[in-house]
Amino acid sequence: MVAIGGFKEIALSFPGVVEQPHFEKTSFRAKKKIFATLSSENQKACVKLSEIDQSVFCAFDKTIIYPVDNKWGKQGWTNIELQRIKKTMLLDILKCAYKEVTSS
Repeated sequence: MVAIGGFKEIALSFPGVVEQPHFEKTSFRAKKKIFATLSSENQKACVKLSEIDQSVFCAFDKTIIYPVDNKWGKQGWTNIELQRIKKTMLLDILKCAYKEVTSS
């Protein structure tokens, strides 16, 4: 399990990341691009992954990590259940999401 504060701490640990509101969620941005959002109310995060990274992480357990159920999911946006994920896996996922938006 990862608490909201723990998620924020990890997301903000990457160089140049800023936290900003995004509709009813909190977004984490690098180079003005969102790589993660956080819904404190639902204890869920959503991250931008490459198609390959999304398939690898979702293969672990689709009840914990799964694509957004619409066209955004096909573009790599992936939900994470924070109450069920281990911190080490979340760190790996956030590293991939951060690289996805900063490498382009």
